[in-house]
Amino acid sequence: MEIQHTSISDLLIIKPAVFNDDRGYFYEVFNQVRYCKEGLNSNFIQDNLSYSVKGTIRGLHYQSEPYAQAKLIQVLKGRVLDIAVDLRNGSPTYGKHFAIELSQENKLQFFIPRGFAHGFSVLSDDAIFYYKCDNEYNKAYERGIVYNDESLKIDWKIPSGKEIVSPKDLMLPSFIDSEINFTFSE
Repeated sequence: MEIQHTSISDLLIIKPAVFNDDRGYFYEVFNQVRYCKEGLNSNFIQDNLSYSVKGTIRGLHYQSEPYAQAKLIQVLKGRVLDIAVDLRNGSPTYGKHFAIELSQENKLQFFIPRGFAHGFSVLSDDAIFYYKCDNEYNKAYERGIVYNDESLKIDWKIPSGKEIVSPKDLMLPSFIDSEINFTFSE
């Protein structure tokens, strides 16, 4: 396993060791002991899986404290553009986003700590998206930012007019109007 740091503090790309042979491949998707040794000390308690078709944009979602969630993300089928937006007040990258393509081919994982909004767009015909969370879902603390907020300048890599976005996500507030209660700590 190889850990790569991103341009935003605490966002990590994990490249698992993949063992290929004539039968196919094998890799360890998660090993709590190894992840802890690498500094990923989140206690994941819930696994989620979603299926989406090309052009789907989900997000930008987060839960406010005390129900914030760290996530460990990967794509089991297809290709997605995964986005994390720093919402930690006092962070040098507050309001900035990081984008990474995750796919069944590259088998990369993306670790997003608490204090970030998260979303993804589907670039392939369809995608199966899998992620672990370190806190339970709580509807009362569910928050979000509209995906096309102009101040964030996110290129979702979906042609204009081809986006598939839920009515709920279309109603999310702008970044400046969103409720944020995260604080950056070094």
